[in-house]
Amino acid sequence: MNRTTGDDGGHGEGGGRDRDEAGRARSARPRDGLGRPLPYGAEGVPRQPEGVVRGPDETLREAQRLLDAGMPFHAHEVFEDAWKSGPEAERDLWQGLAQLAVGLTHAARGNTAGGARLLRRGADRLEGATPGPDGAYGIDVGGLVAWARKLAGRIEGAEGAEGAEGAEGAEGAEGAEGVDAGGRVVDAAAEAPRLCPRPA
Repeated sequence: MNRTTGDDGGHGEGGGRDRDEAGRARSARPRDGLGRPLPYGAEGVPRQPEGVVRGPDETLREAQRLLDAGMPFHAHEVFEDAWKSGPEAERDLWQGLAQLAVGLTHAARGNTAGGARLLRRGADRLEGATPGPDGAYGIDVGGLVAWARKLAGRIEGAEGAEGAEGAEGAEGAEGAEGVDAGGRVVDAAAEAPRLCPRPA
């Protein structure tokens, strides 16, 4: 990754912008597990390499590993590679999964409205997705759609007292980090969905 720089090292008022080898703007700042930028020089979570071509099974394994580790932002990047490198007919499947991961990211960052919106958008896209040649690669599409809608409702408080209690419990476990104005927070690792059912 190249960085064009000005007098201030490329990350200030008069500096250049971070760019990749093709000249596209790309932030070289380190990021935390939820993809939030950290100050230059801080130790962050290693970024997912871009443009990696993986088969469906490898994509699902790597994305599940990242989701289970509480890193849905990084899982979304894995799904993004799949939709960019995969067949056009499967684009909605991989984009829907990416939107679920981004929705969970926003919810974990405390962005209730954005998280709920993206979770629902991803669920809608998954429902309309054309499965791959071998079905949906074992992906529990119905379970993911239900998970996304339930989580969206819960973070917005749409499930009544039961949803509010769950949100308060998450807030207590997380403290003030990632809390939105409504006081609801989501623990990304605890809320991570199962992409494929576990073998019996």
